[in-house]
Amino acid sequence: MTANNAKRVLLITGLSGAGKSTALKTLEDIGWETIDNFPIRLVEGLLKTPPSSSRSDEDPPLALGFDSRTRGFDPNRLIERIKRLQHNESLLISTLYLDCAGDELERRYAETRRRHPLALDRPAKDGIALERNQFEPIRRWADHVIDTSRLSANALQQQIRKEFALGDSHNTTITLTSFGFSRGLPSNIDLLFDVRFLSNPFWDPELKDLTGQDQAVAEYIRQDPAYEEALKKFQDMLEFLLPKYQAAGKAYVNIGIGCTGGRHRSVHVAETLSKNLQAVGFSTSVAHRNLASRPMEALESMQNGNGNKGN
Repeated sequence: MTANNAKRVLLITGLSGAGKSTALKTLEDIGWETIDNFPIRLVEGLLKTPPSSSRSDEDPPLALGFDSRTRGFDPNRLIERIKRLQHNESLLISTLYLDCAGDELERRYAETRRRHPLALDRPAKDGIALERNQFEPIRRWADHVIDTSRLSANALQQQIRKEFALGDSHNTTITLTSFGFSRGLPSNIDLLFDVRFLSNPFWDPELKDLTGQDQAVAEYIRQDPAYEEALKKFQDMLEFLLPKYQAAGKAYVNIGIGCTGGRHRSVHVAETLSKNLQAVGFSTSVAHRNLASRPMEALESMQNGNGNKGN
């Protein structure tokens, strides 16, 4: 059994309020299978089935969450169980411990008005101190320790994504949507590019009934003096912003490309930008909201609000 075929298992534990739920949710978002507060005595049975000889999306890595509320939780016994499991060559097991300063945990419990699981009828700081002492053997033994005292939930998500990413299969989903302003803005747009400054093929009788997917229309649009510089600036902006969105853990980025009717300029620009982004490594898809809409002079005359039939 090689390390590449071994099933990856991450055990997550730490102080209550330190961010275990956030860590598990983030792992789930990037492709891990996650289970929280799974009974300790059942762990070996859960993991005893060896993975298939070839890894696939049907056999994702597994993250198990434990804390002081977990049934049968005992730090020393947990360590002994993990040591036994690590002798199994079909498993690749590591442990993540989430730590946090006591005053920060007190603040979090005060803000959420939740009771610390070990505090019972005493102040939260007493429960925190008891839990910290109880968990110290695991903290010393853990493979990964993240102190969340100064981390926001978003910062913790980014760190989890960075340390436990599975590869490129769970990158941000990027969609470019062409549309016509005269038919209303699409919903859920994150970035919006208005290309109504480009020459409008609608006013050429030979191009009016064609779309931005036709070669003649594409050539007409590309002849606009502003076209090349505008596309380059759009591309530069997206190449700068998209990695930032990915690093922030944004699952979807929707880019709107709008012209007047949504059939010519926006269609061509959306498809061109999509191809250009794919060429530099981004995974994109294209949607044309108004491609099948009937061309209407009344709508196209709304350009610039004054019926201008030029640029």
